[in-house]
Amino acid sequence: MANEHPDGQFSQKLRVPEALTFDDVLLRPRESRVEPDDADVSTQVSTNVTLNVPVLSAAMDTVTEAELAVAMAREGGLGVLHRNMDVSETGAAIEQVKRADELVIRRENVVTATPDQTVSDVDAMMERASVSGAPVVDEDDKVLGIISGTDIRPYLEVGESDTVREAMTDEVITAPEDIDARDALELMYEHKIERVPIVDDDNHLVGLVTMQGILARREHENAARDDDGRLRVGVAVGPFEADRATAADDADADVLFIDCAHAHNQNVIESAREIQAAVDADVVVGNVGTREAAQEVVDFADGVKVGIGPGSICTTRVVTGAGMPQITAVSEVADVAVEHDVPVIADGGIRYSGDAAKAIAAGADAVMLGSYFAGTDEAPGRVITMNGKRYKQYRGMGSVGAMQSGGGDRYLKEEDEDEEFVPEGVEAATPYKGSLASELHQLVGGIQSGMGYVGASTLPEFKERAEFVRVSSAGQTEGHPHDVMITDEAPNYSPQNE
Repeated sequence: MANEHPDGQFSQKLRVPEALTFDDVLLRPRESRVEPDDADVSTQVSTNVTLNVPVLSAAMDTVTEAELAVAMAREGGLGVLHRNMDVSETGAAIEQVKRADELVIRRENVVTATPDQTVSDVDAMMERASVSGAPVVDEDDKVLGIISGTDIRPYLEVGESDTVREAMTDEVITAPEDIDARDALELMYEHKIERVPIVDDDNHLVGLVTMQGILARREHENAARDDDGRLRVGVAVGPFEADRATAADDADADVLFIDCAHAHNQNVIESAREIQAAVDADVVVGNVGTREAAQEVVDFADGVKVGIGPGSICTTRVVTGAGMPQITAVSEVADVAVEHDVPVIADGGIRYSGDAAKAIAAGADAVMLGSYFAGTDEAPGRVITMNGKRYKQYRGMGSVGAMQSGGGDRYLKEEDEDEEFVPEGVEAATPYKGSLASELHQLVGGIQSGMGYVGASTLPEFKERAEFVRVSSAGQTEGHPHDVMITDEAPNYSPQNE
């Protein structure tokens, strides 16, 4: 007798696969000889870019601008500049990051004085540029001397109307173009000076080395640097913003991120292919969340970014009914990407360092975080006080405010719709946390501890050895502090993350 209730076109859709996220799984502890502090967390974040720390800051206008991108790179990670800036502002932000720890300040960026300028003019010029000294050059750009704040103080009987020629130190110490940091520092200590002009064979100024710059580089030996020793920086560009992409590439951005909420769109993919072919920088395509999407982009992308709606301020899943729990999304994309040696970045949903460890164990090469860093000193959001506690402003790039500031096409929305945007994010506040370095230290330390529990000394080994176990709701409760009143929160754990 025929089945009276065969599965129909629509009821068949309810035979669905299971998808998991961070709280659904735990790493299964294994035999280990790995001490967490010895675990190597360096990673490949795109085809040509390696990081010493597998962490990126999200391209959000309340998270990553130049100051936070500098801090991220100094700690070994990568800051990704948001796209709610015009092209010129983006170029200036890239330059600010690239110049931050530059060993040799290039000639075009060196503040110089001329011998006939007045002392008052030069004093004002140096104050505006936030420098304490400047090489003095003639009309042919040959170095004549150097002038510093100590040369023009009133107690030296130098008048404001006196010329630089009368006040400068003319016995200037210079260095050749091929000088390295060690030799430059020894030269400064020997002559008790803080800056050395770099000159060519004809004494033309080609750059400047400062003691402050050298010491900054020594302080951040783990920094993410390009082949010229400059800090690395990523830039988010829209899926159809070829002009912004080429401008960012011309400004020496290291990685361009095609910033789209749903990159498994043929128009987005075609545009991303064109951008990738037109620039020298690596191009990471995202966001995607399925095996099929990864198969569409791995043949040309330098990296793939994963995350459809997992962010703390993202409402994509409740607004659209679409999305993919993050652990499953990462694992599906990684299944495809690993066959093409394309790095995978897990973007969103990470509340604790353990979540970051799980994302990497599921196949990611790095993780991207927004709210985790939005509360730091270096993030651009404003500090506000509520109920006696300090917070910083934080908003999703799918919020109405962010869309009206220029981010609408991330969600494939037209900018001229004004108030008819359908938002896929909210505006909120996140607890103020202090310095980014401290937060990143806690995050990376947690990842290293996870590697220790699994017995993996490198991230590739971690991904290979890691095994997951399912967690019940009772297991989730057991895994958090329970049956106590917390009196002193750990730096990497806060009930406000719940």
